[in-house]
Amino acid sequence: MTTLTVVSAGMRAPSTTRMLADELTEAVCVRLPGPLTVTSIEVRDYAQAITDALLGGFTHPNLAEVIASVKDADALIAVSPTFQGSYSGLFKSFIDLLPPTDLVHKPVLLGATGSSERHSLVIEHAMRPLFSYLRTMTTPTGVYLTTSELGGDMENVRAHIDRAADELAAFVRLNATTRNPLPAAAADDPAAMAIEMDQAQAELHLNRSERTDNTFDEVVRTLGWP
Repeated sequence: MTTLTVVSAGMRAPSTTRMLADELTEAVCVRLPGPLTVTSIEVRDYAQAITDALLGGFTHPNLAEVIASVKDADALIAVSPTFQGSYSGLFKSFIDLLPPTDLVHKPVLLGATGSSERHSLVIEHAMRPLFSYLRTMTTPTGVYLTTSELGGDMENVRAHIDRAADELAAFVRLNATTRNPLPAAAADDPAAMAIEMDQAQAELHLNRSERTDNTFDEVVRTLGWP
C-alpha cells in the first residue's frame, strides 16, 4: 500500500492553499501505484495544540497522530500561504515539531500560494532550503498559485502541477526499490546517522550501468534529465 500525506497550512476554510493542495493531491493520486491511502492535514485545526507543544512540551494525542502520519507516509505534499515573502509561521511551527530524521529521503512536493507573482520565488528562496536541511527528496518542480490564477486561466499552473506530480511519483517508485530506513541506533548517534544517510543517498545515485532493471532509467526519463 502506498501512503500519501498532504499538509495544508491555509488560514481559512476554504482557502486558496487548500484548493492548491487538492489539485496537487488529485494529480499525484492518479500517478501513484495502488492501493493508495491519503491523509489530509489542515494545520490550522491544530494551531492551539502546536502552540502547547512548542511552549509546554506536551503533544496532544491528536497532534501526535498527524505527526506520525507524516513520518509514516511514502510521500508528502506540503503547501503554505505566503507571508512576508516566506512560508507562514503556523506552517513552520508544525514542521518544527517533526523529529529531524522523520523526513530524511522522503519524496516531497512543495506548493505555495500568494496574492501576486511577486511572491512566486517563495518556494525556491524559503521552502526548498527548509526541506533541503531536512534532507528530503524534494521534486525539482514546485507549484506556486496566485488568487487571480485560481479564478482564471490555470493552463500554465496545471502544466506545473502535472510535471511536479510526475516527479513525485517517480521518486516514490525509486524509493520503493532502493530505500532502506535508518536504523534506530543511527537516529541517536549523529555520526552513525550521517554515514547511513550518505550511504542511502549514494544508493539513490547508482550508476545506470550497474542496475539490473529499468527503474533508474524510468526515473531519469520522467524527470527529463539528460
